Parts: sequence; structure tokens; C-alpha cells
Amino acid sequence: MSKVFEATYEGRQIRVENSWFNGEKLYVDGELQDENLGLALRSTLQGQLKTVNGEIKTIKVTLGGTVKIQCKIFVDHRLVYPEEQR
Repeated sequence: MSKVFEATYEGRQIRVENSWFNGEKLYVDGELQDENLGLALRSTLQGQLKTVNGEIKTIKVTLGGTVKIQCKIFVDHRLVYPEEQR
């Protein structure tokens, strides 16, 4: 069983994969940035992306849950997935 979460930030593609057999993985534009292997009830992944202006931004991903896996993706401490409720 696996689940994929995707977000776009300033034209950059952020993809998080969660799988029972392959653990959790964070990709930015198809490049693997971080991974956790094995089973866990709660997990954190971290990475970076470069904006069109050349600025480096920090990505933080939290995954957790027992029955249903939930994912939150933050870029420089701002929630980008799921999209912020306004």
C-alpha cells in the first residue's frame, strides 16, 4: 500500500511518497532529497529548493496517522499542503 502527496511551490514540484515497504521519500523536481526506511506512526522529512530568484527555501514534511496517513508540507514554515484554508 502506498500514497503520494504532491504540491507545487513557485513552479517547483514537491512529491512525498509513503509506502509500507519503501518507507517515506521526499522529492523536489524528481530529485530525492530525504527518506526514512521502515514503519513509523510519525515521520519527518526535510529538504531544500531553490526559487527562480536563487533563494534557498527549507522544506519540512510531517507524516503521521494510524488508520489514515496524513501529510503536511511546509516551505519556510508556511503550510503549502494541504493548501492553507483562507
